[in-house]
Amino acid sequence: MISFIKKWTLPVAMIIGIAGYFLLMHCSLFVDVRIFATHSLGWVTPTLIFSMLLLTFSKVAWKELCFTKLMGWLLLIQVLGAVLSYLLLISYNEIAAESAMLCFLMPTATAAAVIVSKLGGSGSIITTYTLLVNCSMAFLVPLIFSTIEPASGTSFLTTFLYVFSKIFPLLICPFLLALFIRQYCKKLHSWLEDKQPFAFYLWAISLAIVTGETVHSLVQSQEPLSLLLFIAFIGLVVCCLQFFLGKWIGSKYANRITAGQALGQKNTILGIWIALTYLHPLVAIAPGSYVLWQNIINSYQLWKKQRTS
Repeated sequence: MISFIKKWTLPVAMIIGIAGYFLLMHCSLFVDVRIFATHSLGWVTPTLIFSMLLLTFSKVAWKELCFTKLMGWLLLIQVLGAVLSYLLLISYNEIAAESAMLCFLMPTATAAAVIVSKLGGSGSIITTYTLLVNCSMAFLVPLIFSTIEPASGTSFLTTFLYVFSKIFPLLICPFLLALFIRQYCKKLHSWLEDKQPFAFYLWAISLAIVTGETVHSLVQSQEPLSLLLFIAFIGLVVCCLQFFLGKWIGSKYANRITAGQALGQKNTILGIWIALTYLHPLVAIAPGSYVLWQNIINSYQLWKKQRTS
């Protein structure tokens, strides 16, 4: 039973999220769905993301970290891709533009290291880039958001500091806490290393919650179906493009597999949370669909690897 759940975590978590939303709707006489949604977004989802990153950074072997030129190129692709895609689509539709931008900005998924190891890539490089991109996005996301869409009636600096105050604890503090625990709390550090499998279950819970939130945005939306499908299509295009660009630039540095996963496999849970918190709620469809696209690509890569080995 456990092996079945692990194999089908993605669809099971999403089904639970969808079913949970409609169950709450039917129980609206007893539970205010809007209060529940605000409550979960307010602290549950960020807490789960924080915990997953803490578990991931706790297992990092710092002596194996290696910052290379390849990582600089990958980070540059994410930033330029976000800015250019936004400028390209903003004249058509603001929601579509924000969707493409967010799909580029999402940091590498903590689970990318697992896929990289199965495909024969470099564990140290993917771990280093995951750490680098999470720390970088803690500064870049507030900067870009404050530039393109400052809060009404507030200055750039005020908007930046507001978004930064929310993103910084989520992405940087797990890293700093992991460093502190490793240095001064050896027993706790060993305990966290032993609890690495729990990151998988935290991810599943997070996926169920954000799936429910995304369904809520869809149900409440007054936008045409064509726009919703276009946003999902944007997720597909950006996903394929980032895997392609990652593998292309990675081949120049003899790390094709690792670079492809570093750029293409995203922390979509964080992406959906950012969309629902700071952008138009429908933007969450893009990272929500990205979950499906990246897992289809990963499944194909694993199948191809098993077939040739």
